[in-house]
Amino acid sequence: MSTRQNRRQFMGTAALAGATMPYWFTSSQPIAHGFQSANERPLIGSIGTGDRWKQVIGGAMNFGDVVACCDVDANHVEEGKKICTDAQTKKGVNRSIDTYDDYRKILDRKDIDIVTIVTPDHWHSKIAIEAMQAGKDIYCEKPLTLTINEGKQIVKVLNETKRVFQVGTQQRSEMGQRFIQAVALIREGRIGKLLKATCDIGGAPTCGEIPKADVPKGLNWEKWLGQAPLVDFRFKEGGRWGNSRCHYEFRWWYEYSGGKMTDWGAHHVDIASWAIGQDGPIKVIPVEHHHPVEFKNGMPVQDDRYNAADKFHVQANFAEGIEMHIVSNSKDGNGILFEGTEGRFHVSRGAIKGGPIEALKDKPLPDGAIEKVYGGKKPESHMKNFMECVKTREKPISDVWSHHRAMTTCHLANIAIRLDKTLEWDPKTEQITNDKALNVWQGREQRKGYEINVSL
Repeated sequence: MSTRQNRRQFMGTAALAGATMPYWFTSSQPIAHGFQSANERPLIGSIGTGDRWKQVIGGAMNFGDVVACCDVDANHVEEGKKICTDAQTKKGVNRSIDTYDDYRKILDRKDIDIVTIVTPDHWHSKIAIEAMQAGKDIYCEKPLTLTINEGKQIVKVLNETKRVFQVGTQQRSEMGQRFIQAVALIREGRIGKLLKATCDIGGAPTCGEIPKADVPKGLNWEKWLGQAPLVDFRFKEGGRWGNSRCHYEFRWWYEYSGGKMTDWGAHHVDIASWAIGQDGPIKVIPVEHHHPVEFKNGMPVQDDRYNAADKFHVQANFAEGIEMHIVSNSKDGNGILFEGTEGRFHVSRGAIKGGPIEALKDKPLPDGAIEKVYGGKKPESHMKNFMECVKTREKPISDVWSHHRAMTTCHLANIAIRLDKTLEWDPKTEQITNDKALNVWQGREQRKGYEINVSL
């Protein structure tokens, strides 16, 4: 019997066993228990091996073995291979690691069980969809989508393929469990009826003109652009990363990302949406906003500097009179301020504070309140949650369906500020209802050869 068959049989047996267990089975075993045998450890292919990937793969290698790395930047992929080889060798794992510049080579490999996707945002959806269709389980960095339609396409394919898919919104599992505690407080009625959530996600940077430059050696710029328009490479020295259209700085261009609205919005809007517990907003209002370049019909007129909004305040109205405010700056700082009829508190990655928090000294949350929010399981590592679900075939804590709904709020906010229009939204039909012509903004033009081929 081959190693591949042993590993697959192990996962299948665990899935059948999980069918008789309560959802989110609990375990007191060490973090990587059940993934010790070489035959049991899933094989991982890494797609995108830049800076953020280094944190993601460190957790993944507690449970599985990397056998392939892919990146359109040869410098990144070679560094990724060395990082994985060195780490696995120290653990006594002797596996060769292949390198590619085309992610489809990883998807074609029948021995690979799991893929990590840590690419620029505009590549997430296409790779994830094709990975599901290829039978892979997926850990993908946030934000999962660049458009609302991409979210719909991913949900459709996931429903068809039944893969295990974790989105990298670690606030749902980690950060001292402060955000899970926040949701538990609201569920337990500690601020009465929730009225308002203010998400301070910070503003985006601006820059001056970025000149055209030679493409760095080893970077396949055409493949990096993918679905996005074919444009000149631009770079200017400065700061940690410099100013460019590429690598980390892609976040400040609407062609590749949604700016801070989808970068940190994928964290704080996600938690606020979790607390609100609805399918989505019914109205999105651009209270104020500023872009570093001129816009015409929702599109930037300059292509030589960052174009994502650097300042903004968007109000999203939900049913039952609940408001979500997404702001680039507040007196409370980065984090979420929850306000209800009987109190308010603020939660961030560093602290959770306010009257309801102080009241916990005399009236703590009931036993199991945190676990209840987390689906009946004690929150631990976000990656551990994913890997356990790979075995049980259950839904991870940061699932595609809830992430799509949260990101829809972020995408609607960006549409509203780009067009300077209030949008009325039907969360059931997922359509803009006050001006149906605006529904074209749920998608984007896709460059020939890089289309997502999933009909809606």
